[in-house]
Amino acid sequence: MKQPENALIVKEGEGAQDAVDLGDGIFMSKGISNSYLIRASDADVLVNTGMHFEAEEIKRRFAAVSSNPVRAIVFTQGHPDHIGGWSRFDGPGVDTIAQANHADVREYWMRLQPFFSRRTEKLWSGDLTNFDRSYQPPEPVVTTTFLDAHAFTLGGRRVELYSTPGGETTDSLVVWLPESRTAFTGNLTGPLFGHIPNLYTVRGDKIRSAIAYIHAVDRVIDLGPEVLVTGHGDPVRGADEISRRLSQLRDATQYLRDRTIEGMNSGVDLFTLMGSITLPPALDIPQGHGKVPWIVRAVWEEHAGWFRYESTTELYEVPPSAIWDELTQLAGGPAVLTERAAAHLDAGRPLEALHFVDMVLARAPGDLPALQVKQGALRILLERSGRENFSEVRWLEAEIRDTEAAMR
Repeated sequence: MKQPENALIVKEGEGAQDAVDLGDGIFMSKGISNSYLIRASDADVLVNTGMHFEAEEIKRRFAAVSSNPVRAIVFTQGHPDHIGGWSRFDGPGVDTIAQANHADVREYWMRLQPFFSRRTEKLWSGDLTNFDRSYQPPEPVVTTTFLDAHAFTLGGRRVELYSTPGGETTDSLVVWLPESRTAFTGNLTGPLFGHIPNLYTVRGDKIRSAIAYIHAVDRVIDLGPEVLVTGHGDPVRGADEISRRLSQLRDATQYLRDRTIEGMNSGVDLFTLMGSITLPPALDIPQGHGKVPWIVRAVWEEHAGWFRYESTTELYEVPPSAIWDELTQLAGGPAVLTERAAAHLDAGRPLEALHFVDMVLARAPGDLPALQVKQGALRILLERSGRENFSEVRWLEAEIRDTEAAMR
């Protein structure tokens, strides 16, 4: 299949960026997720290949800093922004390496591609532009897999790979260069290093295990890296600083898991725990990626599943919304519910307001007074968010846009 001609993010001569020299023969190509070239004496290792529409620009950047052939491609996880450009780098003699769970990760991503695409489109349509969304790049052919650890030497450089399934996928791995004590962690700690992990992502994915994340971060700490190269952003340098920040991530996740399990054992309901558990000052790290109440819910559902023992109806296929129309009629019609929703909004209770207007809009999607209340509630939530968590912000912005469109 021919790649679309309009697929490049940045074309040469139009603001194109060069590869960034990180030292020790390591170069970074910035992208949706960064790609890295590890240069050796006569052959190179490529860590991740970006999205398919980034591949030509990545090739151009790395060709400017190395004339060596790429002989190994390593995927730190099986998401499209890590593997999409693979076909532009593959060739005879190239070893493509992934953790053994890679095939399973790719299977569910491909099977659920229409589902995930619809959700991603709502959240990120403004960010992913200038490429053909219908194009599906060739699926990578992985030639080497491993369960827990794998090592190879290329061009005189030893490269070690370690499984860290507590990352964003169960095929997550870290790349370790022992001579320079450099660790490439991909998105093990998410796209924003130092932020709470995203154990559940709004766009949809499998719930990620809190305990597996803790073990994975411990594995990196135990390596004692002096340079930490993540999937996004600039490297973190200094063994003490890296250990301190990774320990803070681990301890914050451990704290939230412990408090959630304590609450479950004490009989506290899920929504009370989501609203009451907070991080102590020493662990109060940013929430631009994950969000504390989402972690609480992810921990609960990881261990207990979706049946909360609150209503028999949870076990069956008829949702609460099935009786919304009857409730609206019994209440005296949409205007009564909208009036009550407006009262909640005026009192600073936007979520209660949304519960009421959801009932109205399920019956009458174009009800203007209900849409106006919904718009007001969404704007309050966006303001209260402080615009810290990018998934929450993108969701609220998308809902505001959709509500505005329905009001026209």
